[in-house]
Amino acid sequence: VLSWLESRLPLAPFLPPGAKAGLSNVVVMFLAAEVSLPAALAVAAFKALFALVTRGAVAALMSAAGGLLSATALWLAARSRLGCLGLGVTGAVTHNAAQLGAAALLAGPAVAWYAPALLLTGLASGGITALLLWFLAPRMGTLWKER
Repeated sequence: VLSWLESRLPLAPFLPPGAKAGLSNVVVMFLAAEVSLPAALAVAAFKALFALVTRGAVAALMSAAGGLLSATALWLAARSRLGCLGLGVTGAVTHNAAQLGAAALLAGPAVAWYAPALLLTGLASGGITALLLWFLAPRMGTLWKER
């Protein structure tokens, strides 16, 4: 749902094409840090399936590549006791790197020129998702523990 809502937000004119804040990644970050790697991977896989149904095969490949790698990196980062900012940046940068790798497989290595823009937007979106995680995690943790 968060991915769909985010796709409805207008893209800021100064952002590179396809750049998003990654709001739905807050859920994956929480699951990787507080629940389990399988739970985080399951949500990342479901997001890729949702992308397949709503936007097609290329979007699903990009979502799966970014989501599965970033979920794994987030789980590892959470074990090293990184704070919210470290988790946010780790998730965003690894997500972007995996998507760049998938794009290179589809379009060739010429897409590497996009790496600096993805790094900058990954740092910014990582900061945004970190702030959201910092604010929402106590509330999500309470909901999770009530189950």
